[in-house]
Amino acid sequence: MDTKILKPTQEGIKAACDILKNGGVVAIPTETVYGLFADATKADACANIFKAKERPQDNPLIVHISDYEMLKDVASEIPEDAIKLSEAFWPGPLTIILKKKNVIPDETSAGLDTVGIRMPSNPVVLEIISKTRLPLAGPSANRSGRPSPTDAITVFNDLNGRIPLVLDGGQCKIGVESTVISLVDEQPILFRPGYVTARQIEEVLDKKIIISKGISEELQRGEKVLSPGLKHKHYAPKAEVVIVNAPFEKYKELVEKENATALCFDEYCDKLKVDCISYGSENDSASQAVKLFHALRELDEIKANKVYAMMPSTDGVGLAVYNRLLRAAAFRVVNL
Repeated sequence: MDTKILKPTQEGIKAACDILKNGGVVAIPTETVYGLFADATKADACANIFKAKERPQDNPLIVHISDYEMLKDVASEIPEDAIKLSEAFWPGPLTIILKKKNVIPDETSAGLDTVGIRMPSNPVVLEIISKTRLPLAGPSANRSGRPSPTDAITVFNDLNGRIPLVLDGGQCKIGVESTVISLVDEQPILFRPGYVTARQIEEVLDKKIIISKGISEELQRGEKVLSPGLKHKHYAPKAEVVIVNAPFEKYKELVEKENATALCFDEYCDKLKVDCISYGSENDSASQAVKLFHALRELDEIKANKVYAMMPSTDGVGLAVYNRLLRAAAFRVVNL
């Protein structure tokens, strides 16, 4: 299969729509990361996503919609909290887990009776969903386990020969996948942190939410999950990554003693006598989110072997950065 890269002109968008209507898959930009999309209502189409990504079958797919009529098409129950959150954050980087309708097959939801739903804000993917009138299942457009792609060439490098088309809509603005909140039970549960923070959700709902232990702890083998990004190895470069929670002087001592590669903040690159890859400014979690996945791929480009990563903040968007970095490090954390 030859993989084409097209700009999201009317010609490119028409090509994407035609492929999707015929059960194929297309890589399309969103505001978070590039997604690998297919018709969420067709089991065979979603099977093409799993095949292209080599994605485990027990990892559910998020369904993307373009308007509230489509929400009614895919969700069997829409509680008041879902209305509040959608009015506050859609279109945008928030996924809401709800009870699904039978139109969503088990292949899309990994056999669950629930489905994660979001309305993205990127105009390219919104136009395609609107024109096809298809709810689109879409995980990140990378080989399973690799860092998620935030530009078209990264998608191409991962999936060349596996998918027919990548729409090149430029660099993604946010850089980490959407926040995932479940409203299936009486008390909302945050399953994946993202650009929309737990505090923002609590302010809209005027209630406390539960933070899933899977955000910061490795789940047990065989444990069932409602959200992608919790169970399997994610975001990992080929190098061994270890997060170091320490003051800079202790971090510097460790990374230089081991002659490891430093995955650090912008402010410290010129203070270290080892190879450095920066992933944003120390006090700017949003910049870290934008740069993290690209930085993890840079580690492969320089053939890093052992990597010591500076510990990010766990407040606000920082929790999303820490969550992704923790999985890239296979939960290896050193406290000094």
